[in-house]
Amino acid sequence: MKLNVTVNGIAYSVEVEVEEEQRQLGTIVFGGGAPQTHSEPATASVQGVSANAVVAPLAGSVFKILVEEGDEIEAGQVLLVLEAMKMETEITAPTAGTVGQIRVEVGESVQGGQALIVID
Repeated sequence: MKLNVTVNGIAYSVEVEVEEEQRQLGTIVFGGGAPQTHSEPATASVQGVSANAVVAPLAGSVFKILVEEGDEIEAGQVLLVLEAMKMETEITAPTAGTVGQIRVEVGESVQGGQALIVID
């Protein structure tokens, strides 16, 4: 069976041999440690998104919002938590500033690259 695997942002194609009765498709997570932290400000390649926007690194649903509009924040501060495939992903502030706009609500489904919060 041929699999596509991404490790540290680098994609690899690998072949593995699996006994047919044990075949199962899904996501394998190694490490089991603390939730992954992502902070990816939008770039010019994301249409219609402010350069100061924090965007979703993956599709999922908004599990928690930990800030409010007008809050002063620090770089690296957790702004919200996304849930995807029963895994929580903390979204952090790429820079210090003020929360200018929160563009999502708890329970809302989001797509990868969607603007979540704008930092002024």
